[in-house]
Formats: sequence, structure tokens, C-alpha cells
Amino acid sequence: MISKQPTRILVAKPGLDGHDRGAKVVARALRDAGFEVIYTGIRQTPEMIVQTALQEDVDGIGLSILSGAHLDLFPAIVEGLKKVGLENITIFAGGIIPKQDYKSLEELGIKGIFGPGTSLSEIVDFAKKIGT
Repeated sequence: MISKQPTRILVAKPGLDGHDRGAKVVARALRDAGFEVIYTGIRQTPEMIVQTALQEDVDGIGLSILSGAHLDLFPAIVEGLKKVGLENITIFAGGIIPKQDYKSLEELGIKGIFGPGTSLSEIVDFAKKIGT
């Protein structure tokens, strides 16, 4: 019998954000729900996130952002993933993202956007659909 490996999720903090409490809370909730979680730490460039996703063979990437640079950083991450053949990785995002930017991010390929006040169970439920 072949046992399925746990879904691997990279939790990343792109840009110059110095606050990562929310990302750590989400990473822990995902871990506690049975996911294998790789956390990058703060101040990651899009290239660093892409390289970590490639090296760690992840199924999903959760991006946490508070700086307002999501419309600059997220496209660079998506493009970088495409360049290394990882365009099928599920990307979701959380943090301070204005509702008027949701459509642009969804068109970019961001599959889930979770703002302040989102329950951890909602994020975990979303993540359970990754790779299915």
C-alpha cells in the first residue's frame, strides 16, 4: 500500500514586511492540520520564493503581505514560477490586500485571498483542496 505524502505548503513573506506574526500563525495552523509547512521568514524576494518552491517541491504557496506591494511582487512570483515550470502550484494570499485588487490577483492566478479576520479553519479548508 502506498501512503500519500502530506501536502507541502510554502508560507512566504515577500518584500520588505518586517511583521510576520500572521504568517507564523497560519503556518502553525496548517502544520497542526497535517500539512508539511516550509516557512521562509521575512524579507524574501520573488526569486528567493521561487527557488524555495522549486527546491522544496511544494504543492502550494501562501503569500503573506502587509506592505501594499502585492501588485508588484505577486506577478513577479507567478512569472518566476512559470519560468521554472511550476505554473501549476496553487498560490493563495493573505494580509492587507484591498478588495479592489482581488480581481487583478485572481486573474493573475491567485486562487484564494484571505483578509484580516479570516478564520484559520477557512484557510485550512482551502488548503485541503490543494493537490486534489
